[in-house]
Amino acid sequence: MPGENLSRDEARERAALLSVEGYDVSLDLRSAVGDADGEPRTFRSVTTIRFRCNEPGASSFADLIAPSVTAVSLNGKDLDVSEVFDGARIALEDLAAENELVVDAQCAYSRTGEGLHRFVDPEDGEVYLYTQYEPADSRRVFANFEQPDLKAPFRFEVRAPEGWTAWSNGAGELTDGVWKFAETKPISTYITCVVAGPYHYVTDSYSRTFADGTTLEIPLGAMCRKGLAPHFDADDVFLVTKQGLDFFHENFDYPYPFGKYDQAFVPEYNLGAMENPGLVTFREEYIFRGKVTQASYEARANVILHEMAHMWFGDLVTMAWWDDLWLKESFADFMGTFGNVGATRFKDAWITFANRRKAWAYRADQLPSTHPITADIRDLQDAKLNFDGITYAKGASVLKQLVAYVGQDAFLEGARRYFKRHAYGNTRLGDLLSVLGETSGRDMTAWSRSWLQTAGVNALTPQVLLEDSRVAELAVLQEAAESAESDHAAPPRGELRPHRVAVGLYRLTEGGALERYARVETDVEGPRTVVADLAGAEAPDLVLVNDDDLTYCKIRFDAASLDALREHLGGLTDPLARALCWSALWNMTRDALLPARDFIALVLRFASRESDIGVLQMLHAWTHTALDRYAAPDWRATGGALLAEGALRQLRAADAGSEHQLAWARFFASTASAEPDLALLKDLLDGTTSIEGLEVDQELRWAVLGPLAAHGVADESVIAAELARDDTASGKRHQVRCLAARPSAAVKAQAWAQVVESDTLSNALVEATIAGFDQPSQRELTAPYAEKYFAAIDRLWQERSIQIGMDIVSGLFPALQDRPETLAATDAWLAAHEEAAPALRRLVLEARDDLARALRAQERDAQAD
Repeated sequence: MPGENLSRDEARERAALLSVEGYDVSLDLRSAVGDADGEPRTFRSVTTIRFRCNEPGASSFADLIAPSVTAVSLNGKDLDVSEVFDGARIALEDLAAENELVVDAQCAYSRTGEGLHRFVDPEDGEVYLYTQYEPADSRRVFANFEQPDLKAPFRFEVRAPEGWTAWSNGAGELTDGVWKFAETKPISTYITCVVAGPYHYVTDSYSRTFADGTTLEIPLGAMCRKGLAPHFDADDVFLVTKQGLDFFHENFDYPYPFGKYDQAFVPEYNLGAMENPGLVTFREEYIFRGKVTQASYEARANVILHEMAHMWFGDLVTMAWWDDLWLKESFADFMGTFGNVGATRFKDAWITFANRRKAWAYRADQLPSTHPITADIRDLQDAKLNFDGITYAKGASVLKQLVAYVGQDAFLEGARRYFKRHAYGNTRLGDLLSVLGETSGRDMTAWSRSWLQTAGVNALTPQVLLEDSRVAELAVLQEAAESAESDHAAPPRGELRPHRVAVGLYRLTEGGALERYARVETDVEGPRTVVADLAGAEAPDLVLVNDDDLTYCKIRFDAASLDALREHLGGLTDPLARALCWSALWNMTRDALLPARDFIALVLRFASRESDIGVLQMLHAWTHTALDRYAAPDWRATGGALLAEGALRQLRAADAGSEHQLAWARFFASTASAEPDLALLKDLLDGTTSIEGLEVDQELRWAVLGPLAAHGVADESVIAAELARDDTASGKRHQVRCLAARPSAAVKAQAWAQVVESDTLSNALVEATIAGFDQPSQRELTAPYAEKYFAAIDRLWQERSIQIGMDIVSGLFPALQDRPETLAATDAWLAAHEEAAPALRRLVLEARDDLARALRAQERDAQAD
């Protein structure tokens, strides 16, 4: 990684000096197939860049990460490669007013998902290629100026193996053996894209006639590996795509500007998706090989719409530097849910947002690495780590609050003006605030300071005074975020913010339901706000601050409300209110205010009544964390048995063939540890027993096999037999995970060596190995690796790509060695490595914070014994 970084100051200096007129990029990818001519396997990349220099005679540099460079010429003069190329940069001296740089290089195919990724399908031996660049990996594929504010038009051409198809951002055609693509509009380097291989490709089209009588025609395409073609529901992908295009055209009043709209589902993808204009890439796991719940389809639709929103927020108008990454990601995250509710069949998507996306934000905002939504991004490593719950989910939550603050019409009109005013340009925070101030008539400065330029999450608690069974006074108490240990100058925290909230009053009916009978919207400011409009209301059984989820906060309860939830949570009839209460209870568990065993008891008592499948699946995930991380160690066995018993009971009680049955089946498999439960899983796998309506398809088979392997019931031969049954790329990942999960010291040593001592595994197999390595039931087996972890991570960070470094540092942190000694070892490493890369220290600090939180929660849970 050293030498590959780029600082904000360097980028600003280069942007002030240069402007780019265009790129021509020629890639010869015929080397992707056949035997490699040495390692790493490479391809030829020839780039011509035409650019202007504002100060003739000045010096600058171009970016390129490549094993070798054949030739470099600047303005017709050949340069000495050994003098100008250092492995990451090409020095450019004595620039003219108008310049042409030509770079002929041998670039490396990637196995880490960064740059041009090469994947060999184990099912049929076919090779598939795709690119992934954000924030700065296009320089692994062609020479460029790798920063978002040096936009330019691009012309790509690709020579591919015979029988292949190639795609890029613009429309392409095959001419004399070369795929040539239409020139793009001015875009940033990180959203250029090439996909090539024998992909299964499906087409459709979208048409829209505007008020002025003009018609927009958009060719649509969707692709995946041939092996996934039988599972590819392209019709549903196109349905959501068309619904999204209708929705965004209606709301943005700016025609989609990038011609065609292809969507590629690709293997071994590190992200959820990437908004390359005209060629969006997705992880292929969004093609479902087995039965999944509607939550999975909703999540896919959300991602499709998220990436589509980027065509305007991020591609058409782009942040000047990664400080303002939120200008695209927060908006896309908000628009994904906004569009899902407004355009698709997923009308309850705001429930998912409240329950799942905000949980990501709440966690990130309480880490020592939390930062304002408008972050301080010093360099590319900072940028890579800031694709986090703050930039995405908190930013989207704050935008939801902004819509409540200025009104939806003013918000959308601000977006329209923003697009028209800054099309194909770059922006900063002030550009957006300016148009929102125009359309709303509000001063956005104070709002921005409170919400965008401070860190931390507030807690809101109701305070209720009663007289004669009526509310004498109801107030909302606001608490500031606590400070956490951080490497940086602490971002502004301890902030009491203005909140637009709804306060709901609920009472218990004779039938046992908790129903809302009063609701008031109000502005909460300062430490205590009286809600005057609720004075005189009948005494409530439950007070829900932030009802309808208008603001971003942690919800707390008064004592009476908490008692009501303990007895009647399942009786809440409104699904959003119920999701908000579950989320609040989970935050209380994480904050050591509610014992983990109490949260688990609530799940066992009320989860069976949860109608929203996404909320149910989130409860299952939280319950695992509660048991494995937050429960007192001496209660874990008891809690695990209770969960397995409850899960099996609900599995048998669920409607045959329902998605709830599938969710409980997966949860039961993940909680099973007793011999009878493992025997039932083995019988389900063997087909010697069955549960009415439960189809044990291939994906569910792997979900069952994982715990059998982890508990020593399924050995290597059983896992090998399952791979023979499912000898696919997906099957290989599952096999690797199951092999690493086996309860053997030799297995753990092998898995550790494959990830830490070798770099031969692809990104997907590194991820699978790490997932199998650390099992909650195997704490003693993995204990020796805590010391090895701290001895290895500094070297690994220096030697591996940043993506693999992040995967290893976060994934192998000894979180399950949840003892004070591990906390002390973490502190010792941090004290001894004050000069380590800031991004590496951030990851370790975050893991330390999670561990410290777990120890506090365990102490609280032990007090409940």
